Amino acid sequence: MKKWFTVFAIILLGILVYALSFFDTFSGSQKDKVDKTNAPGRIHLNFWRNGGNVAENKAFEELVSSFEKEHPNISVNMKSIPYSDYEIRLRTELAAGNPPDILTIDSPTLALYANTGSLLSIDPYMREEGKIDDIPNSTLKGLTYKGKIYLAPIVESSIALYYNKHLLQDAGIPLPSEDPNKPLTWDEVLEIAKKVNNPAKGVIGIDPAQGFNDGESPAYFKTPLLWQFGANILSPDGTTASGYLDSKEALDALQFYQDLYHKNGVAAFELPPAVFESGKLAMTVLGSWTLADLEKNHPEFKLGEDFGVTPLPKEKYQFVPNGGWALGITSKSKHPKEAWEFIKYVTGYEGMKKYVKITGDVPARYSVAKDFPELNEYPKNIFLQQTQKFSKNRPVTPAYPVVSDAIRRLFEDVGIGGKDVKTAAKEAVEKINTGLKEIK
Repeated sequence: MKKWFTVFAIILLGILVYALSFFDTFSGSQKDKVDKTNAPGRIHLNFWRNGGNVAENKAFEELVSSFEKEHPNISVNMKSIPYSDYEIRLRTELAAGNPPDILTIDSPTLALYANTGSLLSIDPYMREEGKIDDIPNSTLKGLTYKGKIYLAPIVESSIALYYNKHLLQDAGIPLPSEDPNKPLTWDEVLEIAKKVNNPAKGVIGIDPAQGFNDGESPAYFKTPLLWQFGANILSPDGTTASGYLDSKEALDALQFYQDLYHKNGVAAFELPPAVFESGKLAMTVLGSWTLADLEKNHPEFKLGEDFGVTPLPKEKYQFVPNGGWALGITSKSKHPKEAWEFIKYVTGYEGMKKYVKITGDVPARYSVAKDFPELNEYPKNIFLQQTQKFSKNRPVTPAYPVVSDAIRRLFEDVGIGGKDVKTAAKEAVEKINTGLKEIK
């Protein structure tokens, strides 16, 4: 009897489960779910982006989700690719004719993609719907090639001079200004570095431009020194480096940089780990993103108590670098209008505001910056105002990879190698000019 009761109970449970699943199939919630994924005419966009940190990844995931809710006829398949692999994989797919619809590009390499016809110009979209008056001209200039806008920005970047308060105070040095409009001059920085530099105690005066790294970092951190002394890398029309990277102003900048290491001995070729946080580096040039990194990874090293931030030093001029990852549309996309709708959403006021709220980055729009009180207070106001008032883009040229590598080698030659600055500059000019000719 118990056996038959058990069998009956199992059969009854099966019928109940089937009935519930049948009902759910035709219920409103399930119907919406089916419609969302298989609705006739639904457009699918592929979006590739370089893998970011946890906050950046979260921000993009939320933006994709909210965009799809507001645009039920469009789905976005986002693929995050590690930074080290991104450029290679992207160029491979572009060459194979199978690129994504939407992609992120590090703005200095814009011209490389635009020149090969891989990117669609979004100039009409940006001018009609992108509200470009809300974006600094210096930012737009770095996203423009041959007079047309190809990328839309979401956030900007900037760098400043971080200093160890204890080392400066112990040397009797007044702390630098917190005013974004009152940077130290490089000569003033040199004098401070001389006073605090103490090899016997392992204290280094300054790391002027993030040491000697690979990739794009050297060009990003070191090019501003050339601008500050009044030099440029290329001619205004981008056809030559002759007379620009080897100009008197450029040689003066390079000589000053070399002297920090060789003549004055206030900078070190190799830096130990966490040298700034451990109190062994008096001054260093770091990015806006470093504030969050220090707070997370070195909570014992506190802003205001242990270190401070002051604007990036100047010489004849006050300049900082700008540029970052921006969004564009590939020329082979079958859905450029829908791709633009996504980009407009992500880089518009609401999308950018959501992104900045999660990441804490510097927004590329004036209107968004006004909505974040912390961006208008020390120390973030330094990065914001530098970006809006004193930023400059690296050269927009199809030969930019050659330019970037030449700048890296140039500063290594005069820094680590101690090579004659005129000779080193001449070699860099020749390398860049060769790259420009090959592009032509």
